[in-house]
Amino acid sequence: MTDTAPRRIDTDAARAHFEGALEQHEQAFETFFFARFLGLSFDYLPHDAANADKEVCRLTFEMSDMLRNPQGVLHGGAMASAMDISMGHLVNKVAGPGATIEMKVQYMRPVTSGPVTCEGSFVRRGRSIAFMESRLSGPDGKLAALATATWKMP
Repeated sequence: MTDTAPRRIDTDAARAHFEGALEQHEQAFETFFFARFLGLSFDYLPHDAANADKEVCRLTFEMSDMLRNPQGVLHGGAMASAMDISMGHLVNKVAGPGATIEMKVQYMRPVTSGPVTCEGSFVRRGRSIAFMESRLSGPDGKLAALATATWKMP
């Protein structure tokens, strides 16, 4: 275990975090419960482009003890979820709700602290299928995980 791994999660903080996510969520893009639970912030780039012309969905979130695996680093499932969300929200922003057909994640280095950043983007965008990727990095800016995915466009 790393020095950053807690021996136990602070139950009062966990309850407060969970309750806050419950109170603030709406089951809609950017505000659904899991996005609130992870503490995701959304940004679409370029800022001056029309929605249909956005190229990147950037997510940021702070790492919390609740997201650590037993080794004390960011859990791979949390990483994969954030990367999937970054791609799905970009699809929604440019074309409407889509669906993940398949996704592959390569984990390259551990993330031990936040902020964590994911950038989802199109590799190739067709009318019915899009090939996408998402890159996740920790506070040092170094690539920690890469996801590639195939998406069904709306």
